[in-house]
Amino acid sequence: MTDRVPPVLEALDSSGDVALKGVCGEQPMLHRRDSLRPNKRPLVKNAILARISLEGLGAIGECLEPIVLKERMILQESKRNVEHVYFIESGLVSLRVVAAGSMLETAVIGYRGVVGASFLWGGHLSTHQSVVLFPGSAHRIRVEELRRLIKQRPEIREHLLEYVQALTFQCVQTGLCGVRHNREQRLASWLCLASDAVDAGVLPVTHDYLSSVLGLRRAGVTQTLSRFEEQGLIRKMRGVLQINEHKCLEQRACCCYKLISGAYASSRSAIPANERLG
Repeated sequence: MTDRVPPVLEALDSSGDVALKGVCGEQPMLHRRDSLRPNKRPLVKNAILARISLEGLGAIGECLEPIVLKERMILQESKRNVEHVYFIESGLVSLRVVAAGSMLETAVIGYRGVVGASFLWGGHLSTHQSVVLFPGSAHRIRVEELRRLIKQRPEIREHLLEYVQALTFQCVQTGLCGVRHNREQRLASWLCLASDAVDAGVLPVTHDYLSSVLGLRRAGVTQTLSRFEEQGLIRKMRGVLQINEHKCLEQRACCCYKLISGAYASSRSAIPANERLG
């Protein structure tokens, strides 16, 4: 990972027809070449951007700013004004509720989603603290620009609302999961959801972190992960967990995993890994 996003984003297909391009000192724009063929899609990784029409993507592309997501970077603080909306390209962001010195993670966001979409409900304040868990990249847009665009192009608002509905379900279901399901089920569910969110089987996450966000004793987390490793489901390395048997891990997870996955699958914003562009 470099310390900056390249000025020309890797969003071209093999023919090089369409690319999100940022020029130094200018806002990134959607550039087209004369050879653009009808119905050609840019290779954007974010699932929501990938669903927007070429015309809509051209409009929003003029306002997108590519940024690097560094580990522990705070994108938004709870109860603070939402200034930007982040379309995640890679990496993982943790949504948290923080109160009285305690923290509860309510969702994780990867390439399928956005951070900061709560403005759609008409509010100006963030409902969560949003912190980068796994480094990656994103495109961000100022809220006032996105407000203008969704008035001009309802399809953008529609895609965002579909995603926010799934995200809201995940937040609510996660809260219920914390009081209804056991340690093994919750750990398996989190690992599966995080793996899906980044479309990868290697997760740079520690036992301490899992203990903190799930509200579990660290010794219990270590014991459960060791059992998963003995069963061949995962492999533990220093600061990293590798998922070897995703399907088997799903069977250890509580019903929340399938319910949350189903909520995203029912949204047109969710693109199966084998159909993703990029």
